[in-house]
Formats: sequence, structure tokens, C-alpha cells
Amino acid sequence: MFLDFTRLEQASILTELGLPSFKLGQVRRWVFARKTADFGMMSDISKEHRRILTERFGGVFQGTEIVHTKASDSTEKLLIEWTDGNRVECVLLRDDRNHRTACISTQVGCAMGCVFCASGMDGFVRNLNRAEILEQILRLNALLPSPERLTHLVVMGTGEPLLNLDALLSALDDATDGLDLSVRRVTISTVGIPTGIRNLAESVVQTGKGYKLAVSLHAPNDELRSLIVPQNRVSGIDDILRATDDYFDQTGRRVTFEYILIEGLNDQPEHIRQLVVLLKHRTAIVNVIPLNPVREWGFPPPSVSSVKRFVAGLERGGLQVKVRFRKGDTINAACGQLRRSRMQQQ
Repeated sequence: MFLDFTRLEQASILTELGLPSFKLGQVRRWVFARKTADFGMMSDISKEHRRILTERFGGVFQGTEIVHTKASDSTEKLLIEWTDGNRVECVLLRDDRNHRTACISTQVGCAMGCVFCASGMDGFVRNLNRAEILEQILRLNALLPSPERLTHLVVMGTGEPLLNLDALLSALDDATDGLDLSVRRVTISTVGIPTGIRNLAESVVQTGKGYKLAVSLHAPNDELRSLIVPQNRVSGIDDILRATDDYFDQTGRRVTFEYILIEGLNDQPEHIRQLVVLLKHRTAIVNVIPLNPVREWGFPPPSVSSVKRFVAGLERGGLQVKVRFRKGDTINAACGQLRRSRMQQQ
């Protein structure tokens, strides 16, 4: 498939096929800007060249869209099945600031086992390849009517991105180039893999592509975080914070710390005080996220008053705070929910 190859590889293949070099630009404009995944529809390319492209690549996409749902808040979710029968989810988010954000997955399943998330309930299956990651972005972009296009990209879907970093960075390189999307509007969210954070920092320094880094903290002490995020037993908070400090020092990009707020579990006054102590001397943002509940886990979302109290406490402690409100509740838009529900139906 066309997306299996990087731009340089695509150029080499077209040369081998005897097509002039400018044809690649035409094809990529159709794929990225005109949202076309069928070589036969690329009308400014000759029929013979379209035939050659189809014979060589087969098509642009390799997956099959099997579920498309849309919520009342305009959130849209896709469930895509790959040729091996595995499935992943991706989500298109809209807001009143005219942001059009793609939320994508990097793995089938997840090994992290976070206790509020459906993604890892059935374990890790495999990494996605660069084409499968890129295809999610392009399919979500195609949901937008022209001339709209994606304005932001968040790697916050199923899987741990830093454990599939090479494929992810290759896909992001293609996506930001083809969609003319600023790297400063791309956020990579990790559960906190210190080695992966440092590898990402090295890539940013080498390439100059300063993607935003978000770390899913969710608790201010190791005992509680190990309960919520089992991976913390491997890399504790101190190790993670040292890695994020290195990331800031090397890249100059401040880190966002995500905090899923769960009623009665990690929203108490002592948690506010501990979080302030951890982060008040760091150049960072805290992104408070009210829990999007997963029925199997049974944890309740926080009340509006709990969210306000928690945010106010952090702000009094001198932290910069943003609140991310839930979207797509009616269409199983939280990570892993739609894939898991379809598995249970079969």
C-alpha cells in the first residue's frame, strides 16, 4: 500500500516505474489535501499512470472501517480492522475554538494496565506500523468537509506511544508534512517511560521537530500511582520527573502532566498538596481530566464541585492548570471502549 512507504521511498518507487518526479507531489496532494484514497479518482493524473500506481501499490489504505459513530457533541469515532483481523480506534474531536483534533492509537491493546482505562483490559497484542498510524490520521481528516482539515493531533489513543516510537515518528513526519500541520500542535502522551522520554528528546534535538510531551501522572505519590498505573512499579515518579526535566532542558518544551480525576480516589486535599510540591518548581502544565467511566472498572467520575475544588487548590499552589472536559460519552469514545464492546458482541 502507498502509505507503507516514506516520501523518499515513494519517490524512488515512482522513478523505478518510469513516472516523472512531479507525479509524487500530485499523488500526495490527492491523498493528504484532497482526502482521496483511490488512485482511480486522481483526475489530473493520466489513466495509464493511475493504472501503474494501482498495480504497484494496490491502494492507499490497508485497513477497513467497520464502525463509524458520531455523538451529539460532534465527536466522531472510527473502529478500523487491519488485514490480520486486529482492530484499533481513533477519534475526531471538535470544539468551539474551531479546533479539529485527531486522537490516534499506536498499538493494538495495551500492556500498561491503567485501572481506569478499557484499552489494556484484554492485554497487549502488537505494535501498529507507520502506515496503520498514518491511516488513522487521514481517515479522520477525511471526515471533515472541505476546506476544513485537522488542526491538532494527539497521540492519546490505545497503546503506549514511546514503546513504538520509531513507527510513530515516521508517521508523524509524513502527517505534519502532508497536512501542513505544525509540530507544535502535535502532542504525544505517555504513561511515563523514562528511556522513551529521553529517546524522544534526542529525536527532537536531532530533527528540530518539537512535539509536545504529555505524561499521564494521575497521582502525586508512588503508592497511589502504582495502584492506578501499574507501570509505576517499574518506573516511579522520581525517575519519570528526572526524565521530563531532561526533556525540558534539552528541547525547551514544557511538559504537560495529565491527571485523570477519580471521585474519592485521587482528588483529596492531601493529593492537591502533594501535587503542588512535586510540580511547583517545574515549568509545566497540569491537565485535569474528569474520568470518562468504564463500566467494568466501576470507578465514578468526579462531581463538578470536586473538579472545581481540585483545580482551585492547584492554582492556589501556583500551578498552571487546564481542564479537559469529557467528549463522546454516548459513543464509547474513551480509549478502548468501542473495540472492547465489539469484541464482546462476537
